[in-house]
Amino acid sequence: MSTNRVQQGSATMSALYRRINWRLLPLLIACYMFAYLDRVNVGFAKLQMQSDLGFSDAAYGVGAGIFFIGYVLFEIPSNLLLPKIGARLTFSRILVLWGVTSACMLFVHSVPAFYAMRFLLGVFEAGFAPGMIYYLSRWYGPKRMARAIALVFVAGPIGGVVGGPLSAWLISSLGGVVGLAGWQWMFLVEGLPCIALGALVWFALADRPADARWLTQYEQSLVQAEVDDHGGHAHRIDSFAEVVKNPRVYLLALAYFCIIFPIYAISFWLPTLLREQGVHDTIRLGWYVAIPYVAAAIAMYAAGRRSDKVGERRYHSALPALASAALLALTPYASGNLIVTLTLLTLATACMWMAYTVFWAIPSETISGPAAAGSIALINTIGLLGGFWGPAALGWVKSATGSANGGLLLMACMAALSCVLILTNKRTIASANVRTA
Repeated sequence: MSTNRVQQGSATMSALYRRINWRLLPLLIACYMFAYLDRVNVGFAKLQMQSDLGFSDAAYGVGAGIFFIGYVLFEIPSNLLLPKIGARLTFSRILVLWGVTSACMLFVHSVPAFYAMRFLLGVFEAGFAPGMIYYLSRWYGPKRMARAIALVFVAGPIGGVVGGPLSAWLISSLGGVVGLAGWQWMFLVEGLPCIALGALVWFALADRPADARWLTQYEQSLVQAEVDDHGGHAHRIDSFAEVVKNPRVYLLALAYFCIIFPIYAISFWLPTLLREQGVHDTIRLGWYVAIPYVAAAIAMYAAGRRSDKVGERRYHSALPALASAALLALTPYASGNLIVTLTLLTLATACMWMAYTVFWAIPSETISGPAAAGSIALINTIGLLGGFWGPAALGWVKSATGSANGGLLLMACMAALSCVLILTNKRTIASANVRTA
């Protein structure tokens, strides 16, 4: 009888979370897809924009990465404000402002303007990714968190899958229409949907289970009980001052820095890296760029699902990072061979996104309390500096040596270091008794 009740309860929760998944995740996925696309579409714009405006590789690398400086400076204030004003208002404000800014990239005509607009894009998007993690932690308990993160953050690779062919088509097909270059049309077309998404979020998103009118009070209590059930493992932090003093937060932040460093270096430079292997047709290049992101999307979901199933986080994040390091280290030796280079970059990209996905289940599972949003923001703030240094470093190396090979080896070193740092965090709780229904 007791076994039957357990099975019935499990079936009830599974059915409930299927409803929650369909209600929340498609919208969040769409928002994050455009967030990622509007960060990295400058990689495609470079193919035409750089020659039109006379930018050097170093200037492009700094401009691509300076987005993260603006993001970092405003991220913690944004996330400390989020619990007070709610996710609906926070996400709507972010989506509308970054959509306007991304579309306005079409007015860039100089290096200083390029830097300024990329910086503002970071300022207005600040707090979005960690805000999403905090928001998911209000709806999903530790048993389901890694899979929920994987489903939402798979939108990053999906942005690459959609963005590669779409950006290539816009640049190739709309160039010259009403006097605008193809890269200008690309920024405009890919920026405006964010404004509509901002309005949709305001009307469709519930800040927390208790605010969801589409759940009964009983269902709200079931969800809240699961969210609050950390099995006694989560460390409660009640103030941001405690976050700042917590050494585990900095260890996780440094590990995240080393994950982000190669992810965004590859994201911003992938079209250029493949073009140097002999792919000169823009449309063809767009389809090739999509391949690593297809692999990443599949790998992310598989990693999140398996991590939840066995209740383990550290090795599910660290080992893919190590595999990526090995693959990136081999890539320079395949120079001149498109198929081998694309294969290595595809596998390396997939592995780094696997590490990224499972990594974010670690802080949300082990830190709870009113300052949880602040701890996630601080980890993301420090870590996202890698989003500046990665693309910038690759640009500097390429400008200095005429080749990206040294930059790829640096990416490999950072991926390997992230593995070491994640494994060093031995106190991270992996709830081995957890099983996802």
